[in-house]
Amino acid sequence: MSVQINPSILSADFARLADEAKAVEGADWLHVDVMDNHFVPNLTLGVPIVESLSRASDIPLDCHLMIQDPDRWAPAYVEAGAGSVTFHVEAAAAPVRLAREIRAKGARASMALKPATPIEPYEDLLPELDMLLIMTVEPGFGGQAFLDIMLPKIRRTRALIDKHGLELWLQIDGGVSERTIERCAEAGADVFVAGSAVYGADDPAAAVRGLRELASAACTH
Repeated sequence: MSVQINPSILSADFARLADEAKAVEGADWLHVDVMDNHFVPNLTLGVPIVESLSRASDIPLDCHLMIQDPDRWAPAYVEAGAGSVTFHVEAAAAPVRLAREIRAKGARASMALKPATPIEPYEDLLPELDMLLIMTVEPGFGGQAFLDIMLPKIRRTRALIDKHGLELWLQIDGGVSERTIERCAEAGADVFVAGSAVYGADDPAAAVRGLRELASAACTH
């Protein structure tokens, strides 16, 4: 598995989203944070913006649903053009059924865990997924500091993936920067969501390349 860099448009200029998508040419995915002001204390964007972005950008969309009742709402994001849809296990009533429905509609199914949620109870679910997202900050707002205490969890998750021989991507989201990405890659992550580290740079596309180089050099699996 090669390193992937997914710029988060949560840190982009919402008035210029089409241009901001073009500014990160070379990125693997565009990470779209969907927040409902219920599951997390913030409100961002929804299906209409995802539809518009999917038409405006050739970069596939990686939608992270920080919402209540993803069982009901997640399939609509596949229909809107998302190539990968992530639901939070803390909010899903039937995560296996939901993952299968996302896959059946043609997208990659991903499950996210908040910092305090352990991975071990969900070991049996891993074969149902295409990606697992370990949150390295509390979800809800961009620009937060990376939580170093998540590194052992990343390592344990990578060990479980390897134990079962799965082709499962391991994504991290929160505080990813030039200062933190190497530690995460060494711990076993291979997909990195970066917001302010990319969109806060003078040259976002160059920032993507720089992060990729650092993670690739540190990747241990």
